[in-house]
Amino acid sequence: MGSLSIWHWLVVILVVVLLFGRGKISDLMGDVAKGINSFKRGLADDEDEKTAAKPIETKTAEKEPS
Repeated sequence: MGSLSIWHWLVVILVVVLLFGRGKISDLMGDVAKGINSFKRGLADDEDEKTAAKPIETKTAEKEPS
């Protein structure tokens, strides 16, 4: 009852190809790849902004002599 055999996977793949067709699946995978590349570029841009930004200087309050 546990895992699926190779025949189950072949039937699932056949049904998916019949329902969506080869063209739609390749278009969908292309869109997924574009999304992943866009996400990676966004992460790289964030890293560039962090390294390019100047660190904020914090002012420490001077202690008054007692």
